[in-house]
Order: sequence, then C-alpha cells, then structure tokens
Amino acid sequence: MTITSVCQSFFNGALDRCYRLSPCLADPATRSSLGLKVALVMLHLIYVGILFLFDNHLIDKTKQDPWYIALYLLLFIATLVQYFVTSGSSPGYVLDAMRALNEKNAVFAKASMTAKQSVSSKDGSLIVTMDESQLGRNPLGSNVTSWVKLVLGMYPPGTSVRTLTCSYCNVEQPPRAKHCHDCDKCVLQFDHHCVWLGTCIGWGNHCRFWWYICEETALCLWTDILCIAYLKANIIRAWWKDAIMILLLVILSISLIFLLLFLLFHSYLILTNQTTYELVRRRRIPYLRGIPERVYPFSKGVCRNLYEFCCARSNIYKLERLPTAIEIEEKSRPHTCLDFLTCRCC
Repeated sequence: MTITSVCQSFFNGALDRCYRLSPCLADPATRSSLGLKVALVMLHLIYVGILFLFDNHLIDKTKQDPWYIALYLLLFIATLVQYFVTSGSSPGYVLDAMRALNEKNAVFAKASMTAKQSVSSKDGSLIVTMDESQLGRNPLGSNVTSWVKLVLGMYPPGTSVRTLTCSYCNVEQPPRAKHCHDCDKCVLQFDHHCVWLGTCIGWGNHCRFWWYICEETALCLWTDILCIAYLKANIIRAWWKDAIMILLLVILSISLIFLLLFLLFHSYLILTNQTTYELVRRRRIPYLRGIPERVYPFSKGVCRNLYEFCCARSNIYKLERLPTAIEIEEKSRPHTCLDFLTCRCC
C-alpha cells in the first residue's frame, strides 16, 4: 500500500466521520455555501487584523478616542450579523404562500362551523349540537378562495391556467414570481439568486439585502479611509508593509466601486418597485411585453414604494396583481406641474 492510498483512505474516513456528525455537510451545495460564508468572514477579519497590526497610530487613536474605533468595530460586527441574518432568511416561496392561504382558510372554516353550532343549557350543563347537513358540504361556501382562483384574479381576464403553472414545482405562479433553479423553488417577487449569500433575493428578504449592501459599503469606505490615512502618515515603515497595504487598498477600492454601484442600482429598483429579473428580462416576461419601457407597472409612487418596502413588510404574504389597461395608460401619461404640486408623482 502506497503513501498516497493511505492518505486518501485516512482523508475519506475523516470525511465520513464529519458527515456523520454534521449530515448537512454531505450536500455539495451546502458545503459550497458554507465555504463562501467562511471565506467572506475571513476576508473581513484579515483586513481589520492587518490594519490594526500594522498601524500603530490607529492603536494610539483607540486610546485617545475610543468612541471612534468602537463605532468602527460596531459597524464591522453589525455587517457580519446582517450578512448571516440575510443569508438565513426566506425570500418568500410560493409554496409557503399557498400553505399560509390553506391555514387561513382552515381557520376561517373552523370559525364558520363554530358559528353554526347551537348551544343550550340543561341542568347546569352545556349541550352542543350541530346540523349534520353542514358536515357534508363546504362550510365556507362562496368565501373559499382557492390558490388557482386567487392567482387568476391577479391576471387579465382570459389568461389560461396552463400558462401560469410552473413546470418544475407544478404550482400556479402569481405575477412577479419565478422558479429559481438553484433553490429549486418558485420565489415571490424574484430578484436574483445571490451566490455569496447562498439564497434567493425576493419578497421576504430584499429589504434585509439592501441594508446588508448599505452596511457593507459603509464598512468598505471606512476601511478605505483608514488605509489611506496609514499610507499618508509620515513614519518610517518597512517597504513590505506598504506593499501589502497598497495591494489591499487597490482590492478594497475596486470592491467599493462595485458595492456603491450595486447599492445605487438596488435603490433605483426600490424607488420604482422593480426587480432585477424584471428589468433585465423585461421583453421575455409575458405580462410585461406589451407595457412601454419607461412605464413601471407596479410602482405606486416613490413615497409609497419606500413605505411598503421598508415599513409595510410582515409575515403576511402580499401578492400584487397586474395593473389594468386604464392604469397602464394613466402611468404612461407624463407628469405635469400640477402632479408635482399635488404629489401625485410620489
């Protein structure tokens, strides 16, 4: 037996023991996602560690102005916490929305059946009776809204159910939903699948994602300023320290440019109530083909879009219907001075 085979058998045995202790690591997708998370955390720790290790003036500043470094470290921790919160959050799956609707209908059915019961008192005891004819039919009557009816009500009349059914999940997709092949689920208000987070960005976590990008941009900018201050200091240093810091500064500056553009792009999407998928694939999405390019069909104005994005999010799944032809025509009309004075554009 060669040394290579012995090492390989030892490595395979160690992997098997690791998989038995943590079964989730047996999935290649889970291992890849975990590896990216570890790499991202290590990248943050390396930057901050090198900065404090090389810059003696930064340590002196910590003693003189502890609040300055405390705020920086607080932003550092908040960014990492926001990263893990966002990566562990649900983007809002269509199947979960269907399950929530079924539970709501079940609760309503139970309340309706309870209302049909008659209660009488005899000798101090309660006698509960129920009409047996109610048990053989739907207690909700016309109040029951099935998922198919709910989805069809959000599309223009005459839309076929067959064109709305996802061929992978076999479920009817409401407007703005899309099947993610990485998650293998249909996502409400699908934006994109983020590789670094290991999850989709959609209705349920788009707000958390925006805050994570905002915090990451602020942390990157602050670290960039600290690196520049280190290089500008008039002290005698070893050349290899300067070379390492310049290399880190170049990488950090490039990352800052991409983060800033990404933040501005998603801010634009929020203000116009769009998603990345709708903006990039607008001509391929059936319900957006007939709408003019400069018209945002789901926009309710800047202020209302911001409010619903930041403040109106809850555990209740919100599905948006497609606007009617009259509403599209109204949105296509250019704004006048009177619209700005009456805040109709907002």
